[in-house]
Amino acid sequence: MTTTTTEIGATRGRTTKGRIPVVRKMGFDFTGLPRRWFGGRAIPSHVVNGLHLLFPAGERFFIRSVMHYMDRIADDPELVARVRAFAAQEGRHGSEHEAAFDALEAQGFEIRKFLAWYNELAWEKLEPKFPPSVRLAVTVALEHFTASLAERALGPDLLESAHPIMRDLLKWHAAEEIEHKSVAFDVFEKVDGRYSVRVAGLVIATAALLGFWTVGTRMLLKQERLSRAEIRAERAAGKNLGSHWGVIRKAFVEYLRPGFHPDDVPNDRLALDYFVEIGRVNA
Repeated sequence: MTTTTTEIGATRGRTTKGRIPVVRKMGFDFTGLPRRWFGGRAIPSHVVNGLHLLFPAGERFFIRSVMHYMDRIADDPELVARVRAFAAQEGRHGSEHEAAFDALEAQGFEIRKFLAWYNELAWEKLEPKFPPSVRLAVTVALEHFTASLAERALGPDLLESAHPIMRDLLKWHAAEEIEHKSVAFDVFEKVDGRYSVRVAGLVIATAALLGFWTVGTRMLLKQERLSRAEIRAERAAGKNLGSHWGVIRKAFVEYLRPGFHPDDVPNDRLALDYFVEIGRVNA
């Protein structure tokens, strides 16, 4: 299969700019996934697992935040189509990550108490306290963070020691995050666009992401009951994903630029190359 960037509407090297995201049905099977699926190590496995736990409810929040403004963007049929595809992609992501929850429970992890706490605090208590414009701004910032993390996931080295099924899940999700990285931003620019609101959303999103992610990761690691010697050995082995904090910091600073737009970040080629590799550019 030969696909060129011209065939899917490349513009100045941006292979996804203005393109309606493609909704792909994947159906990953996590049966037999090892407990320490990331190179046999607990810490990197649970750094990623901690993020898994946030995705489904978080992505439903993204959908709610963007779809709230459908009536305000009705005069832009292309943006409406992009939003509908964005919502469908995010729904697929949530379903696949919820399947990974079953794998965690099959491995003996108790996750339901954390999920209940997370859902109650984040979505029942905190979400209603903010107006729709701020909720959309939080979504836009989190979409920038996920696209930034996605860029790293699609790099040549990070996931090389991950179990194949988890590597496939993460790369597919990462590529689609880059594919739809500007949809929520474009909705925000059309219905609000205030820099002060955008930055407020960034601050809230950063605190929420790092806070809930840290709690989820620590909850899982606590159940591993690692000895100090095991912790030292894992840290010595490297690639414990500690640099994800650096990715968030870089993305935070980048987002503060007044003229920032997600399409200015040159990571589209990574997503396209992955879709070409798996034969799923357009379906």
